[in-house]
Amino acid sequence: MIAIEAEGLRKSFGPALAGAAPASARRAGNRRPEPVQALRWVDLTVPRGGVCALLGPNGAGKTTVVRVLATLLRPDGGTARVAGHDVLREPGLVRAAIGLAGQHAAVDDDLTGRENLFILGLMHHRGRRGARTRAAELLDRFGLADAADRLVKTWSGGMRRRLDLIASLVVAPQVLFLDEPTTGLDPRSRAEIWAAVRALAADGTTVLLTTQYLEEADRIADQIVIIDAGLVTAHGSPDELKDSLGSRVDVVLADAAGLDAAEAVLADIVTGPPRLDAGERRLTAPVAAGAVTLPELVRRLDAAGVMAEDVSVRRPTLDEVFLDRTRATEGYPA
Repeated sequence: MIAIEAEGLRKSFGPALAGAAPASARRAGNRRPEPVQALRWVDLTVPRGGVCALLGPNGAGKTTVVRVLATLLRPDGGTARVAGHDVLREPGLVRAAIGLAGQHAAVDDDLTGRENLFILGLMHHRGRRGARTRAAELLDRFGLADAADRLVKTWSGGMRRRLDLIASLVVAPQVLFLDEPTTGLDPRSRAEIWAAVRALAADGTTVLLTTQYLEEADRIADQIVIIDAGLVTAHGSPDELKDSLGSRVDVVLADAAGLDAAEAVLADIVTGPPRLDAGERRLTAPVAAGAVTLPELVRRLDAAGVMAEDVSVRRPTLDEVFLDRTRATEGYPA
C-alpha cells in the first residue's frame, strides 16, 4: 500500500556536471565551480491515499524531489518507485499513473476552460465524446461550470489555478504532484484549492504537494516531510511533529516572591531549565507533550499556595517545528 517510495535520492546541478571548463578558464588557472547539491540524501515513503506535504526553505530541494519522482529529472543516485513503478527503468508507466501541476498555471489563456480540458482529453486518447464528457464532469465537480465557456484570460487567478489543477486529472491519476499550488492566491482562492485537494484524497488519489504555507500543510496534510539543504530532517503527522518538540508552560504570578515555589511545583514535569523573569513575575518552562493538563497545573499551583494571575500550557506550532528542523546542520551522507 505504498504510493511513493524513495531511498537515498541525490541530485546535483552546476558547471562541473556539464563537462570540462572552457579553455580560456583553464589557461587562466580558474577552478571549475563546484556543483550545487540539490538533493544530498532523501528517503521518502508515502502510503496510498491521503495528502503528504513537502516543506522546506527556498532552495531546500522540494521541487527537485517532485521533478525526479515525476521522471522530469534523472537522479544522480538512489532509487524511487511511484505507483509501483521504478522512475528510471519504467518512466512511461510512471507517467501514465501520475498527474502534475507546477508552480505556474499552464493552461491556454486564449481558449475557454472547456476547450482546454477537451483538447487535453483528445491528447490522452479519450476520443471526442469521452473528452467532452470528462471536461464537463471536472468543471462541474470543481465549481467552474458557470465560467466554462469564457476565455481563461478573463478568469481570476484562483479560477485559473483550479483549472490547472483539474487539467492534471483529465486522466484520473493514482498519484498527483502539486508544486506550490496556492502560491500568490488570496485566502478564498487558497481555501478552494484546499477543498479540491481534500476531495481528491477522499476519492483515493495520493497527493504529494510542496508549499510555503505552513498553515496549509497543517490543515490538509496527513503526513509532513521537512527537507533542509537536500536532506529529510523530519517526517510524521502534524500532531506527531508538534509533539516531538513538547509543550511549554507559562505562569504569571501575582507576586515575584512566589517564583521559587512555582519552580518547585514544575520541577517534576519540566524537560529543561525554566526561564525566570522576576520583572514580569513570569516563569516559562518546556515540558513533554501531554505531561500536564491546564486544570492539573492550576490545581498543583493552588495546593502549593502559589497565587497565579495567568497560567497556560501551549503546544508548539508547525512554524516552530519548521524553524527547529531547518537549520542546515553539517554531517551530510556522502
